[in-house]
Amino acid sequence: MTAPWLPAANRLVAELRGVFGERLRSVIAYGPHLEDPTHGPLSTLALVSSLVIGDLEACAGMSNGWHHERIATPLILPENEFRRSLDAFPLEYGEIIRAHELVFGVSPFDGITIDRADLRRACETQIKSHLVHLREGFIESGGRPRAVADLVTASAPAFGALLRNLARLNGSDARDRATATREGARAAKLPDSVVTDILSLERPSSVNATDAARLFPEYLAASEQLARVVDSWR
Repeated sequence: MTAPWLPAANRLVAELRGVFGERLRSVIAYGPHLEDPTHGPLSTLALVSSLVIGDLEACAGMSNGWHHERIATPLILPENEFRRSLDAFPLEYGEIIRAHELVFGVSPFDGITIDRADLRRACETQIKSHLVHLREGFIESGGRPRAVADLVTASAPAFGALLRNLARLNGSDARDRATATREGARAAKLPDSVVTDILSLERPSSVNATDAARLFPEYLAASEQLARVVDSWR
């Protein structure tokens, strides 16, 4: 069975080949859209041998069409720049490497590894920034249930990403998002019930605002526990 996102991805490849020709080396699809087409637009990475202003201008003229097709603006990078940036963006590129589909060309990830020390530092920065955001956001909410619920709901996807990053830091190679998220939660020794409640907010339509607000104390405690685990990781 053809993946529902593949026709749009193939049209993207055809348009990028029209811009870059033989300079287009790889196109990768990644992100939650691969598992659930209702989950936001399709994310893609396109690697090219060179990238100049004329290429950007040509792509800019296609952006409205891509958005109409529910394709996020592609991340277009020169191959060499991508390889030299692995230490600067270990979480972002690691998430792409973790779960992706090759749409065009040769896989750019063969032989690539992300240094574990770079990953740990990035995880520490991410979780501690998350904590600061939660604490400041709660104060700014004035304790109003609706505002607290919005804070919890808006930050839930980032919490899930934190758990997957911890799983990867501990050597997980799970491609499935739910599996990787659960592995991270187990590594942090977080209660299953708390993780389930928070992650359910990624689909907030069925979650009452008051219930989301009531999650905040446990959510904050789980985030603090996650920070301690990453801080002491060796």
